[in-house]
Amino acid sequence: MTIVKAPPAPVGRHRGEEPPQQGWQFTSTHGLVLLLLLLVVGQGPIRRALSAPVMQSWMTVFLAVVVQALPFLVLGVLLSAALAVFVPPSFFARALPERPGLAVPVAGVAGAVLPGCECASVPVAGALVRRGVAPSAALAFLLSAPAINPIVLTATAVAFPRNPEMVLGRFVASLLVACAMGWLWQRLGRTDWLRPPARASYEGDGKGAAFWGSVRHDVMHAGGFLVVGAMAAATLKAVAPESWLRTAAGNPAVAVLALSVLAVLLSICSEADAFVAASLSQFSLTARLAFLVVGPMIDLKLFAMQAGTFGRSFALRFAPATFVLAILMSVLVGAVLL
Repeated sequence: MTIVKAPPAPVGRHRGEEPPQQGWQFTSTHGLVLLLLLLVVGQGPIRRALSAPVMQSWMTVFLAVVVQALPFLVLGVLLSAALAVFVPPSFFARALPERPGLAVPVAGVAGAVLPGCECASVPVAGALVRRGVAPSAALAFLLSAPAINPIVLTATAVAFPRNPEMVLGRFVASLLVACAMGWLWQRLGRTDWLRPPARASYEGDGKGAAFWGSVRHDVMHAGGFLVVGAMAAATLKAVAPESWLRTAAGNPAVAVLALSVLAVLLSICSEADAFVAASLSQFSLTARLAFLVVGPMIDLKLFAMQAGTFGRSFALRFAPATFVLAILMSVLVGAVLL
């Protein structure tokens, strides 16, 4: 007699039991269908709301900011991903001088070779620290790369065609902040405040997979923040009472502080922030320069990335110092150049 063994029961289920029934789940397809239904049902009120003068003004500013900034954003993301994946961090380590004091300005100027937003500079700076580059030089690179690279400076020139001095002002102020923070960390920073990352950001992935993964990540993050920033700029332009804006813009100290805080809250990608700043025409050039210098160096997403890469103890000390120094340098450079 042949004995036939019953197949083993699946893990987590006993013999004789029916497979568990999965309940109905709300998916992105259901969300899209629901959104389309709501648009069809509410098309009358939506059409009337969009035809209002305030909404037309809002849409004009929003679309102008997004359409102008999008090409620079895409180009910056592609170049940033290519450099972050295909250029080994050891290249930067070999290119920097051995003396930390001299390596800081060299690293600050070298930030111009990474055409990308601040999302790319944090993991590259972490890789530099892990491979033995002096933290002061890596931090100078971290701050300068998203602020003085060719994509960002070109976008600034396009956004301020009548004020070419804004390009020079942004370059000088950002580079001064990056070098000053590097030297400040070299003099006052402590080893236990900075926790270098344990592994490379793209370790274990193929070059192609890492490249497209970086592109998808940066497009989603930077594009999302661009939309939020454009919405905020359009809302400020179309809804905020003109008297409030005149009051804030009329006081130089309040104007600089207000736009600096706005740059932190909006967290706009550095390839797109110039177009948002250009739309805030009520404010002085110095106040808008502070917006452009502060944003690429410290905002909400950057604080989270710095804390995740180097540790919370580092971010809680580095971010406030960067914020204050960026404002001071913006005011100083603005008084001289603008």
